[in-house]
This record gives sequence, structure tokens and C-alpha cells, in this order.
Amino acid sequence: MAELDGKVAVITGGASGIGERAVRLFIEEGARVVIADMQVERGEALAAELGDAAVFAKVEVRQEAEVKAAIDLAVSQWGRLDIIFNNAGFGGVIGPVEDTPADEFDMTYDVLVRGVFLGMKHAAPIMKKQGGGSIINTGSIAGLASGYSPHAYAGAKAAVIHMTKSVAMELGEHHIRVNAICPGFIATPLAANTVGRSDELIEKVLPSFSKTQAIPRAGIPDDIAQMACWLAGDRSTFVTGQAMVVDGGLIGGLKWEDQPGFQKEYHPIKVYRPADEE
Repeated sequence: MAELDGKVAVITGGASGIGERAVRLFIEEGARVVIADMQVERGEALAAELGDAAVFAKVEVRQEAEVKAAIDLAVSQWGRLDIIFNNAGFGGVIGPVEDTPADEFDMTYDVLVRGVFLGMKHAAPIMKKQGGGSIINTGSIAGLASGYSPHAYAGAKAAVIHMTKSVAMELGEHHIRVNAICPGFIATPLAANTVGRSDELIEKVLPSFSKTQAIPRAGIPDDIAQMACWLAGDRSTFVTGQAMVVDGGLIGGLKWEDQPGFQKEYHPIKVYRPADEE
């Protein structure tokens, strides 16, 4: 039996990157999926490729009506909603705090925080009626530690992580689990600043993505999709309110080879014993 047999999911940002890989994996594992994305051409092509197990919905996650419509489409198409993966995002406004335009700051939070909130808001009542479900939100290690992203992105992802924990406490009694996934550096169009452009451009950044964490390879969308699949399925039914870090060890600190030189050579320590004085 496949991991997600009979389950229905909505995946925002499902037309590329982590979202696209999650769409493909969920369908491989038996789910039917609404691909919710603002990239119409790419989303429609992916849905056509995947056949009856997928349908596309144009969604800009800041727009409440569009988020609700995607969730309603899942219910009208397949009769239920078991999973929502609130994954859509972008890098947001960059630059020093004193130079950050307020309207661009607001837009960053609208996409990264409001979009997640809207997905949870409209999934919750359907899942309550069904007696359960899994809500998965994309956080980031940038929401757990500073220095990994622009200010607005870091603050927004911290908000997503904490909101995830808070909503999990509300919905647990309805057997609805709410968790966040916190990726590290993952080779995606967003991370490589190639959204809407050729995926081949991602290949250019892969070498740099393999040098920063303990596991010496670039993170790939499948790493995050596999965690999402586990959180969506029945093997994680006692897991809620968690921020699951998937980063190859990046947030753990410096790699062994980059640490100060004390560990490079072995220097035996002389232990004092009274007998040494004899």
C-alpha cells in the first residue's frame, strides 16, 4: 500500500521547486493533488502531464478568495481534503533595515505569513468535519537562527514556525496535525534566484550549496518533499506542533574541517597522578 493512498492534497507553489517535487511524490504515493500556483502555463502543463490525479488552480496566496477556491476545488473534485502543504513563497525584500521600503516589507509578509494563515484558515473547517488531516507549512532555518536570510524573510519564517505551533494546539483535539518544515539551502528556483527562468540555471549554484553543511552535497527538492510526505501520511499521527529541520546539518554549526585548529592534530593530555611524582 502506498503512503498516501486515497488522500487528497492541496500544494501551494506546486508548479516548481519543492512544490513540484512534492506534487509528483504525493501522486506517486497514491494521492490526488490540486496544484495551486500563480505560474499558470507551468502549472497547467504539470497537471496535464500527471493526468487524472492532478488538477491546476491559479492561486496567488495573498488573495483569500483564490486560496479558498483551490481548497474548494479539491473537495468538489474528490470529495475531501486530507492535506494542505502551504509551501508557496519567495525571497522577499532585501537590504539594510533602514533602507527597506515598508510596502515591500508588507508584501513579503503577505506572501510568506498571510498565505500560510489563509491556507490553514480554510482547510481547518473541512478537516474538522472529516475528523482529521495534516497541515504542513514551509518554514526555514532562517526562522530559527539569524544570519541565513534577509531580515523580512527571517522574521516571516519565524512567524510561520510559531503560528504553526500555536494552531497545532488549537486543532489537535480534532485530530488535525500542524507542522512546519524548515529547509536549509535547497537548490530551487527561489534559492537560485531563477524563478520563471530555465531550471538549468540552478545547476550553476549547486557547487556552492554543497560546501556549507555537514552533509557534503546540495539539498534538493526531494529532501523536503520526502519530509512532507511523511508528515502527510499515517506514520506521523503523533507528531504535531513541530518545526522539522531538513538542512544537512547546516544549523548545527561549523563543519569539522572549518572549526578552529585544535581538532586537526592529536595532542595527548597528561593526566596528573600522585604516582607521577615518584
